[in-house]
Amino acid sequence: MKIAILASEGAPYVKSGGLGDVMEALPSALARRAGNEVVLLLPYYKRIIDNPAYETQLVAKLQVDLGWRQQYTGIHRLKNRADGVQVYFIDNLYYFGARPGAIYGDWDDGERFAYFSKACLEALLQLNFIPDVMQCNDWQTALVPVFLKARYSARFPKTRCMFTIHNIEYQGWADSYFFDDVLALPEDYRQRLEMSGRVNCMKAAIETADLITTVSNTYAKELMYPYYAHGMDSVLSGNAGKLTGITNGIDINTFNPETDPALPAHYNAETFAEGKALCKAALQKEVGLPVQADVPLMVMVTRLAGHKGLDLLCHIAHRLLQEENCQLLILGTGEAHFERFFLDLQKEFPKQAAAKITFDLALASRIYAGGDIYLMPSKSEPCGLSQMNAMRYGTVPVVHATGGLKDTVPPVNENGEGGLGFTFQSYNADDFLYALKRCLHLYSGSNGKFRALQRKCMEQDFSWDKPAGQYMELFHKMCR
Repeated sequence: MKIAILASEGAPYVKSGGLGDVMEALPSALARRAGNEVVLLLPYYKRIIDNPAYETQLVAKLQVDLGWRQQYTGIHRLKNRADGVQVYFIDNLYYFGARPGAIYGDWDDGERFAYFSKACLEALLQLNFIPDVMQCNDWQTALVPVFLKARYSARFPKTRCMFTIHNIEYQGWADSYFFDDVLALPEDYRQRLEMSGRVNCMKAAIETADLITTVSNTYAKELMYPYYAHGMDSVLSGNAGKLTGITNGIDINTFNPETDPALPAHYNAETFAEGKALCKAALQKEVGLPVQADVPLMVMVTRLAGHKGLDLLCHIAHRLLQEENCQLLILGTGEAHFERFFLDLQKEFPKQAAAKITFDLALASRIYAGGDIYLMPSKSEPCGLSQMNAMRYGTVPVVHATGGLKDTVPPVNENGEGGLGFTFQSYNADDFLYALKRCLHLYSGSNGKFRALQRKCMEQDFSWDKPAGQYMELFHKMCR
C-alpha cells in the first residue's frame, strides 16, 4: 500500500511535542510492514536546513497557487534515513526557511499551513507518488482533505484521506476573509469551513475526511462531550461514524533502559533493582537532592501548563512534603507562575524538592530511569507518552484517569495488583493526594510489592506494532 503522511513536525528533524514523537515512530512502524511504501512530508524549517546531520537533495521545483499568490516550492529528499521511510521537505523560505525560533506562533500561521497543505498535494503529483491513503495530522494539515476533495479529486481519483486529531484544543481558526483570500475554494465549501462566523480548519477536516482518528480510545469518547471538545462536540457527534480511537505507542528503541546513552547505568526487567538504584543515586546527586536510596523520588517531566494538572500539584505540594518522607523533582518550562512556584518550593524544601526549569532530553531520560513514582495528573490528556516512557523505565505512574492515561494505566489495588499504576477519577487535589499516598504506602512496605509492580510496568508492550496494525486495518477499510 502507498501511504503519504503529512505533518507540521516530526522528530528527530523538528519537534515541539507529542505530535513530533508520533511522526518519528508511526511512519517507521508502517514502513516495516511488507508491501508498504511510506512517504513523510514535512516543512523545511530553518532549523532543519541549518542542521548538517540531515543530507538532502533538491529533486523538484514548482510554483503553488494560494489564492492570488504564487509561491515557489522546492522539494528536498532526505538522503540519510535507513528505515524505509522516504522523507521529503517542502521548501519555501518565506513561510518556513527564513524564520528562526519556534515553529508555531507567527501571525500568518493559517496562511503558512494552508500553503503547506496545498504544496504537499502538488509535491506528490510532481513525485508521481499517488497514494492509496493520505494521513494528515492536527489543524496544520487539516486543509489537505478539503483541497483534495475540492481541487484535486481528478488527479487523486482513488486516494482516501484520514485526519488524526492529536489535540483538539488547537483548531486552526482564521477570520472569514481567509476563505476567499487564501483558500479560494468553491462556494459550496464555505459552510464546511465556517464556524461561529469564522473559518475553522479542523472542522473542515472533520467534515471532509474519509475517516477521523484520535490518539486513544477514551479520548475518542470524551470528544463527544463539551467539557473535552472545545466547542467541536456537535461537529464530531455529527461525524461519529467516522471517528475511531487508536492509542499511541512509544519508540521503544529510543526509550530503552538497556541502551539509552543518557543513563549512568543500564538495566532491564530482570536487573532493574540494581540498575535503577544506581540511576536514582546519580540523579539525586545531579539535581542537588540528598542521595537517599530509601526515600521515594516522585518525578514529573512536562510542559508547565495548566491542563497538565499542575494546579493540583501546587495545591498539595506543601502538605505532601510536610507529611511524607519523600522527594519531588520537576523538569520543564512553561507558564511563569508555575515556574516560580516550583523554584520557590525548591528554596523552601531544599532537601526534598528540585526544579529544573529547562528543556533537556537527556535529563528527561535520567529522570524516567532514576525516579520511583511518575506524576501525571493531567486535566485532559489525548494520549500522553510520558506515562508509557516512565513505565518502560520501571517508574510507577500516578495519573488522572482521563484520555490515554485511562487506557494505558489501568488501576492497581492497595496491594499493587490488577493494573499498572495508581489513578484518581475526579479532577481535584484531595483525590490526587490520596492516590499519591496510596502509592507511597506501597513503596514503604517491605514485602516487595512495589518492585513487582515496577517489573510489571517494564514488561508491557508499548511499541508501535499494535497501533500500526490498527492503522493498517483502517487504511484497508478506507480503500475497499
